[in-house]
Amino acid sequence: MLNNHRILGHDSVFTPEQVLENRGRVAIFIDGSNLFYAALQLGIEIDYTKLLCRLTAGSKLFRAFFYTGVDRTNDKQQGFLLWMRRNGYRVMAKDLVQLPDGSKKANLDVEIAVDMMALVDCYDTAVLVSGDGDLAYAVDAASYKGVRIEVVSLRSMTSDSLINVSDRYIDLDSVKEDIRKISRTSDEEPHSSHSYTYRPLTGISIMDGAEARS
Repeated sequence: MLNNHRILGHDSVFTPEQVLENRGRVAIFIDGSNLFYAALQLGIEIDYTKLLCRLTAGSKLFRAFFYTGVDRTNDKQQGFLLWMRRNGYRVMAKDLVQLPDGSKKANLDVEIAVDMMALVDCYDTAVLVSGDGDLAYAVDAASYKGVRIEVVSLRSMTSDSLINVSDRYIDLDSVKEDIRKISRTSDEEPHSSHSYTYRPLTGISIMDGAEARS
């Protein structure tokens, strides 16, 4: 088997163009909370238009799913999700559940896994934006159906088990300049992507990302 981490290096077996050429139809599955905390560690805010372009990378997009917990009373978050729905994303929202310690959380691992498997005949490449090791089993099952798996996440928040079942791993740190949000200017449209900042509104701290590596 080829070493996936050498594919785009100087001693590549394939050129970048050849790698992208083999992707076929691409389905994107984004764990919103996981991505938010990764961006926080990188010290950037995500431009979701740039992100979609970067993940699709010129291939034919089947669908881009964005999974997030929601607070129905938070108008700013609802505005962000409305913008996402109108700009290329299929938002899969789940109400937050309050935990005994007072924090709020919504786990969408099951939804991601189910959608990935239910639609496996509709796409050729799955791009999973998450480092959660709980998704490794579903990713492996999808790969046995003949799907190419690309995992995009911050290395310090990514489970080795997830990387091991992927065909290609991309560290968010290596593409952060491609997806970074530029500060809003005074003449920018009020309803552009820069008008909204994603917040998962959970009680998870940055340090909880380390749990994904277990």
